[in-house]
Amino acid sequence: MNAIVALCHFCELHGPRTLFCTEVLHSPLPQGASSGDISGQNEQAEEEEGGIQMSSRIRSHSPAEGASADSSSPGPKKSDMCEASGCRSLAGGHPGYVSHDKETSIKYVSHQHPNHPQLFSIVRQACVRSLSCEVCPGREGPIFFGDEQHGFVFSHTFFIKDSLARGFQRWYSIITIMMDRIYLINSWPFLLGKIRGIIDELQGKALKVFEAEQFGCPQRAQRMNTAFTPFLHQRNGNAARSLTSLTNDENLWACLHTSFAWLLKACGSRLTEKLLEGAPTEDTLVQMEKLADLKEESEGWDGSEEEEKPSSQPDVVEGQELSKSSPETSLMPDCNSWNVAHRRLSVFRSLRHMRQVLGASAFRMLAWHVLMGNQVIWKAQDMDLVQSAFDVLRTMLPIGCVRIIPYSDQYEEAYRCNFLGLSPHVQIPPHILSSEFAVLVEVRAATRSSLYPTLFDDEQSLNKYEFVVTSGSPVAADRVGPTILNKIEAALTNQNLSVDVVDQCLVCLKEEWMNKVKVLFKFTKVDSRPKEDTQKLLSILGAAEEDNVKLLKFWMTGLSKTYKSHLMSTVRSPTSSESRN
Repeated sequence: MNAIVALCHFCELHGPRTLFCTEVLHSPLPQGASSGDISGQNEQAEEEEGGIQMSSRIRSHSPAEGASADSSSPGPKKSDMCEASGCRSLAGGHPGYVSHDKETSIKYVSHQHPNHPQLFSIVRQACVRSLSCEVCPGREGPIFFGDEQHGFVFSHTFFIKDSLARGFQRWYSIITIMMDRIYLINSWPFLLGKIRGIIDELQGKALKVFEAEQFGCPQRAQRMNTAFTPFLHQRNGNAARSLTSLTNDENLWACLHTSFAWLLKACGSRLTEKLLEGAPTEDTLVQMEKLADLKEESEGWDGSEEEEKPSSQPDVVEGQELSKSSPETSLMPDCNSWNVAHRRLSVFRSLRHMRQVLGASAFRMLAWHVLMGNQVIWKAQDMDLVQSAFDVLRTMLPIGCVRIIPYSDQYEEAYRCNFLGLSPHVQIPPHILSSEFAVLVEVRAATRSSLYPTLFDDEQSLNKYEFVVTSGSPVAADRVGPTILNKIEAALTNQNLSVDVVDQCLVCLKEEWMNKVKVLFKFTKVDSRPKEDTQKLLSILGAAEEDNVKLLKFWMTGLSKTYKSHLMSTVRSPTSSESRN
């Protein structure tokens, strides 16, 4: 946690003073701080800490011998310091304490004042405010204050018993300063509990010393019997006793360093950033719905129903496929045995691979028909090749828009599937071949003149094929096309993007356009807005072009039932209608 924890004291002669502070360093140590091994004195301090334990992964260090204090330190002048060490924590020449966290390579450094002038000014101002104007009722307890310029402060003021002080107590505060207001506010319960524990321990030690001194020489009776002399009492040598004297603990500063360093580490570890997935995407919702439907169907199936099912009609499920062929044909054997025994390398591995094989113009025509929802027909002998082509092309569409028959021995109408694989001998109706709503990819044996060099080292058989892409409505090269197609092509042609990165780009693009589909569905189907308003909405969405409108209407069929039913139930509910009235 990038913060500073400091112990402050209100001196009767000099006002608020910073006694001890611990800061986090991610850079090399400041001049004067050492990293020697911890002395037995500091180990004893950890043992006497009474529940405020240092993390075992942090090693505390004591100052090296012979180190000198920095004369250019921004701290107060020596003339302003109390002679009896009331405003002093570390002795002159003491360079401070350092703790190393080997896991994060972070150092926790403790001095009386920060060495950096700007940090010194921030801590000084927070100290003054915590012991003057920014106090809670009763002058003892936690409070929060600060601003963007000087940082935000969690301050906890408290009293320490002192038999020689006015009112028999002295005023202290422990402050935590950082620039992140939200983080500091969220850490309030943690800081309050831990700092309260440190304060209780200090007050407990001081109370024992106070009671022992009062038992030996009661100060209250002595003061009542002494003639009143103004300002004499506060100027004598006993008026500004050090905190080590008040608690009778010579290892106090080592203990406070250990406690403050642990506080900074623990407070920084308890709140971590997490990647939240948020609401499920439309693809996730559709997948869940289809899996639930398949589960219900599998539970309701019995042997008789399976026997009565016509074998000539392949099963189609949106977003996935079930491949079956008639018993009399041997064109499609069992998929598992085929994949194991006849595994080939003549498959498409990605959209980029397919674009390189088909060529830029042929791929653009094919991708345009895929995005528009037109029927995509592949005729080939190699079923693995057809299956791989569909697996690659379907990544451009939402799952709810995908209806695949991977391989069939007869033509299937477009309403049953938008991806259809056929064997080479299957006859396609002439009106389909000339239709602008279908595209045909014929995989033929390549002639010697059409053989192309191998694009990948592991590609052994794709160069034996020739791919002919035809359609009744060829896409002109100069046609703008849908916006998402242009972005997909830009990602595929960018060689700096790996295949995995391109896949993530597709996910983001699909989700972006599915959000536009949701807005359009709510606007047109649920709210029933007029066409003029719809045109304005499309302009706002950046989808007013003809191809973009067709794409949105087709993708609207891929919305999940959950989303549609949620919108319709919200509109039809009495509560919503009453609120609109």
